[in-house]
Amino acid sequence: MNELMEKIIAFRNKRDWEQFHTGENLAKSISIEAAELLELYQWQHEAEDMTHLKEELADVLIYALLMVDRYQFNFEDIILEKLAKNAEKYPVKNAYGNHKKYNQFEGK
Repeated sequence: MNELMEKIIAFRNKRDWEQFHTGENLAKSISIEAAELLELYQWQHEAEDMTHLKEELADVLIYALLMVDRYQFNFEDIILEKLAKNAEKYPVKNAYGNHKKYNQFEGK
């Protein structure tokens, strides 16, 4: 476990919060914190308060890493696996500069 994960787990464990960190609760928390992050962009194209932006982004990442811990995933492995899958779905020749979903590419 890397140093960052150790600090997150120690913070959680010192407060006896693991009991509340079910998969369901962590997924809800990620969504709630993501909504708070999104709220910073409500009615504007860019967030104005960078301190608040960093805090909300950190909350999303912390809950995501707690979910990684909950299911004993290796976060580097799951990210690399997803990147490989996305590389197949979004080949550069079709996806470069294109915002469409993979199933909307011509010839699909």
